[in-house]
Amino acid sequence: MIRAAYFRLNEKNLFDIPLDQLPALLKDSNGLLWVDFQGEDPKVCEPILLQTFHFHPLAVDDALSETHVPKLDDWEQYLYIVLHAIQYDPERRDLETLELDVFLGSNFVVTHHDLPIPSLERVWLSSQKDIRQVRTEADHLLYRLSDELVVDYMLAVEHIDEAIEIIEDQIFSSPTPSTVQQVFTLKRTTLHLRRILSPLREVFNKLARDEYFMIDRKDRIYFRDVYDHLVRLHDISESLRDLVGGVLDTYLSVINNRMNEIMKVLTMITTLFMPISFVAGFFGMNFFQPVAEPLVPWTGIASFIVMGGVMVGTPFVMAIWMRRHGWT
Repeated sequence: MIRAAYFRLNEKNLFDIPLDQLPALLKDSNGLLWVDFQGEDPKVCEPILLQTFHFHPLAVDDALSETHVPKLDDWEQYLYIVLHAIQYDPERRDLETLELDVFLGSNFVVTHHDLPIPSLERVWLSSQKDIRQVRTEADHLLYRLSDELVVDYMLAVEHIDEAIEIIEDQIFSSPTPSTVQQVFTLKRTTLHLRRILSPLREVFNKLARDEYFMIDRKDRIYFRDVYDHLVRLHDISESLRDLVGGVLDTYLSVINNRMNEIMKVLTMITTLFMPISFVAGFFGMNFFQPVAEPLVPWTGIASFIVMGGVMVGTPFVMAIWMRRHGWT
C-alpha cells in the first residue's frame, strides 16, 4: 500500500494523492509531502524512491532490506533514519520490533515499513481529523512520529513491570515449571528492549545536537525531549533486567526451600519407621524358631552373637568413615 498526504499552511490538507502528482508537489517548498510505503513490493517502491525522490541507491537498498538497527545517515540533501517501533503482547509476554525507515528532507517525509505500525497510524489519522495537529515543517512531523513511537515503548515497559509483579506473586503462592519459562521469556524481552533502546537513543542524541539543515535549530528541543525519554526508558530497562534476574533467584530459593521441607518430612517418616524396621528385621531372622537339622549351626548361639556384633558395629564403622571424609 502506498499513500500520500500533502499539508500546506492555511489550506485544506490533501490525502490519497495520485503518485503522478508527487513530482509537482515536491517542487513546492511551502508545503509538506508525506509518502508512506506499507508492505509494498520492493519492485514497486524502488522506482519511486530512485526516480521521483532521487535517493541514493545505497540508501534505497538499506530501506528495502529491513535488516538494520536504529541509525542515522546524512546524505546532505536528506537524512536517512532507521527507527524501531515495538509491539508487546501481554498474554504471550513477547516483544516484537518493527523497522521504520524514514527519509527526511526539507519539505518531504518518506516512510517505509513492512508491517502496520500503530504509532504511525495514530499520527496519520490525527492529521486527517484535526488540522491543528499538522505543521508544514518536515522535522516536526518526524518529531510527532518519534513521540508516538516512544509512547508505545512506555506502554510496553509498564506491561513488563506488571508481568514481573504477577510472576513474583506466583512464585510465592504456587510456583510451577511453567513459571521459570515465563521468567526466561521476560529475560529475553528485557534484553531485546535494551539492545534496541541503546542505538535508538544515540539516533535522537544526534538529531538533538548535530547540525542538519533540514532540522530547524528551534525544533531541536523537541528531539532533545524524545532523547530524554529514551534515556529514562533505557535506565528503566536496566532496572527491569535486574528485577527479572532477582525473580529468577527468588524462584530458585523458593524451590530449594520447598525441596528442603519435602526432605524434612520424608526424613521424619523414615526416622519414625526405622525402629519398626529394625525390630521386624531382627525378629524376622531365624534365630528364634525351630529349623531343619542341617541348619542348626547357622541358627545357634554363636551365629546369633556374631550377627549381633555385625549389626551393632556397622553403624560405628560408617560413622567413622563419614567423619574422615568430612561429612559430619
